[in-house]
Amino acid sequence: MAPEFVIPVIFGTFVFCAITISTYNKFIKYRNRIEESWSRIDVALKRRANLIPGLVRITEGYSAHESKLFSEKTRQLSGNADSSRLEEESKLTRSIGGLLAVAEAYPELKASSNFLEMQNSLDTVEKEVQQARNRYNGFVSRLNTLVESFPASIIARMFHFEKQDYLAIELATGREMPDLEFK
Repeated sequence: MAPEFVIPVIFGTFVFCAITISTYNKFIKYRNRIEESWSRIDVALKRRANLIPGLVRITEGYSAHESKLFSEKTRQLSGNADSSRLEEESKLTRSIGGLLAVAEAYPELKASSNFLEMQNSLDTVEKEVQQARNRYNGFVSRLNTLVESFPASIIARMFHFEKQDYLAIELATGREMPDLEFK
């Protein structure tokens, strides 16, 4: 090889390696941030799951039949290993919405300081889930954009980075209250 081509070839190789390493590190950064964001979501969902039995116990004193339904629903969800975690959370969210709808029917329950405190705690946890989900989806968006853009898409294929799915969890306190039929 002629000496006048050695320097441009070395420079081109250096630039290619630098771009590859930089892009690979971006993929790793976003993958780690997605995992960290999921961990925050998981913690908030566990906190929410810990609040639910307290809400059920408080509600039981006002409405034995409806509370039994929600206690049974919660028990079924905790014992269902076949469905995914997100499916369970969506079912649990709908149950919480129903539980809060039952509370609307009992003014004494709504005025109970214990119930109000638990409901406020649930609101706080729901906001944490929302914030964590938004953070997670932001990092997923960045990773997906990187996977699809050129020249990062070549590096993504080389190192098997793939697009991630966005996370959509319903919030119990943000849903409309369902119509309940009392028999």
